[in-house]
Amino acid sequence: MSTLTDYIKLPELLSPAGDLTRLKAAVDYGADAVYLAGEEFGMRTAATNFGEADLKAGIDYAHSHGVKVHITCNTIPHNAEMPRLPAFLEQLNSYGADAVIAADLGTMQMVKKYAPNCELHISVQSGICNYETARAFHDLGAKRVVLARELSLDEIAEIRAKTPKELEIEAFAHGAMCVSFSARCLLSSYMTGRDSNRGDCAQSCRWSYSLMEEKRPGQYFDITETDKGTYILNANDMCMAENLDKMIAAGVDSIKLEGRAKSHYYVAVVTNAYRGALDSFKNFDGSWNCPEWVTEELNKISHRTYSTGFYLGQPQNAQTYENAGYVRDYSVAAIVDGYEDGMIVATLKNKFLKGQVFDCLEPKSAPFNVTATELFDGEGNPIDSAPHPMMTVKIPFERPVKAGSLLRMMNN
Repeated sequence: MSTLTDYIKLPELLSPAGDLTRLKAAVDYGADAVYLAGEEFGMRTAATNFGEADLKAGIDYAHSHGVKVHITCNTIPHNAEMPRLPAFLEQLNSYGADAVIAADLGTMQMVKKYAPNCELHISVQSGICNYETARAFHDLGAKRVVLARELSLDEIAEIRAKTPKELEIEAFAHGAMCVSFSARCLLSSYMTGRDSNRGDCAQSCRWSYSLMEEKRPGQYFDITETDKGTYILNANDMCMAENLDKMIAAGVDSIKLEGRAKSHYYVAVVTNAYRGALDSFKNFDGSWNCPEWVTEELNKISHRTYSTGFYLGQPQNAQTYENAGYVRDYSVAAIVDGYEDGMIVATLKNKFLKGQVFDCLEPKSAPFNVTATELFDGEGNPIDSAPHPMMTVKIPFERPVKAGSLLRMMNN
């Protein structure tokens, strides 16, 4: 494997955007690029996604901040959808999208024909696990391949060494994992009629299962530590923040964060954390440790138990069998709108009392504390509590705080 000092250029930070609000959060908190979907052809129907107006607005907003936009067209489309694809691709081309992410060979050919100004990126759904497959996609016109999640860092390094240097390599570093190979699953479709390969996964792998013997209908047998069945298919979340040096040394060009169906808060926190981790390499002197505040931040978002997936070899701590729940320790109390007359002006999201100590997350910086020793409403009247969502609150503070910052509080 190459050494980290062989790679001077930091990889791109690629963040998810489930809607326009989340796109702006990703951009404001430090993404180099965002990936999103229109109302069809993307692998996340649970996300709000982008209609025509928001798509244009999102691309314009990102480009005005020097951020690229990648559009997912990575479902496995059926015949009935194909006639609608050319117009959508032409729209992306005219709006100035930077890349289209595809998994289907027919879609790839159509991207080259109808969106010639967009780079062609090959989706993780294509299951790229070796250098010959990566080369083949390059020969078909791909600028970038998104590697399968099932690879080790050594395998990625070999792919990097044996593929054209102009072919970019993208790999997931954070977010939900799938028990199926590169998310190619029929479980959801079989059990609910919702096709995961068309972006409509019901996450049947997260459900609780019990064992029942054929001749004893209705009699369930415990197959785990509890009497509530087992979550035998439930994969833990990925977190490679502490191993970004290894990903860079393996030759990864783009660090991808999963989460187009996640909240505005999630996108802001995870983007900010990985931005901070990557920026810490700017003073690289031959050794690197992930900044402590970064790992603390990643524990403040809703997540399952973290693992490093297949990157460091055979997965360790890769599944949780007792439950499929999330860890949720923090919530957003208010979003900062600005700073006026020595006070933070914010819009309330969750009620709190005077005296509350907030953990403030400001774009592209480490978090810091803000204490509401005094509290005022939008008209400047002193108040003891802020009980109404969307009300304006004012909190005295010694310095300006950027608009879009998040005032967080620990859940009881």
